[in-house]
Amino acid sequence: MVVIKEDTTVLDEEKEKSNSKAKSTAKKRGKKLSTAEEIRFSKNYNRFKDNIFVVFVECESSGNVGFLARAMANFGLENLILINPCNLKEDAYYQAMHAKYIVENAVANTYPNLDDFLKKKEIDFIVGSTGTPGGSYNLSRIPIKPEELGKSINLNKKIALIFGREGNGLYNEEIETCDIIVSIPTEHSYPIMNISHAAAIIFYELFKNRNEFPVEGLEEATRIEKEYLLKDMEDIIKKLNIPEHKEKTGIKSFKNIINRAFITGREAHTLKGILRRILMKFE
Repeated sequence: MVVIKEDTTVLDEEKEKSNSKAKSTAKKRGKKLSTAEEIRFSKNYNRFKDNIFVVFVECESSGNVGFLARAMANFGLENLILINPCNLKEDAYYQAMHAKYIVENAVANTYPNLDDFLKKKEIDFIVGSTGTPGGSYNLSRIPIKPEELGKSINLNKKIALIFGREGNGLYNEEIETCDIIVSIPTEHSYPIMNISHAAAIIFYELFKNRNEFPVEGLEEATRIEKEYLLKDMEDIIKKLNIPEHKEKTGIKSFKNIINRAFITGREAHTLKGILRRILMKFE
C-alpha cells in the first residue's frame, strides 16, 4: 500500500485566512477577546485535541475508517486509535479527503486489543457508544445523551471514545469496561446509525462546549480514586450477606452513579472516608 502525503501548505494558508477573517468580524461586532480569554480558548483547544482519543474496535470496512477520520477533522480531533483493524485499503485514504494524515497516524497506532491501549495510554475516562441502550434491567447499558456528555466531560483527563464493530457494536465485556455509555436517540424502526454519522453527532456536542470548560477549577476524581471507592463499596456489600446476583447489581449500580455524576476528587475523598467508617462499624 502506497500512501501519498498531502501538501498542507495551501490548507494552512486557508486556515490562517479564515482565522484572520473571524478575528476581523469579531472586532467589527465589538466582541474582541481579552488576552485572558484568548489564552483560555487556546488551552482548551489544545486539551480538546490532545486528550480525546477516538477508538475504533475491529473495524470491518476500511472506508469507514476514512469517513471517521474526516468527521474527526471537522471537529478538531486528531487521535484515532484502531483496535485489531481489517486491512486498510485505498478507500480509507480516499474517503478521509483532507484528513488522510489522521488515517496515516492511526495505522501507526494500532493495538491487538482494547485493554492494551487503555493501559499504555493511561486513559482516565472511558466512554462507550451504543445504538442499543438498555433499560432499568440492563445496568451496563443505561446511557446518557451526547448533549449531556458534552456539558459534563472534563478535558483535563485523558478520554477514550469507544466505537464498536459495524455489525455487532461493542461486546458486553467491552461495555463493562466503560465508565459511561452514550447513545443517540433515533427512530425505533431503524435505530442503528453508520459509525461516522453517530461519531459526528458526539464530536459536535463535545466541540461546541470545548470553550465553556474552565482550564482551572474543580478536578474530577481520577480513575484510581473511583476504583478505591468501588472497592470499599464492594467490601461493604459483601458484608451484608445478600445473594450473589444482588451483590453484582449493587456494585454495578454504584459504579454507574459515580461515573454519571462526574464527582470531583474532593467529593471522592469525602465519600471514601464515610465508606471506611461504615466498614469499621462492621468490624
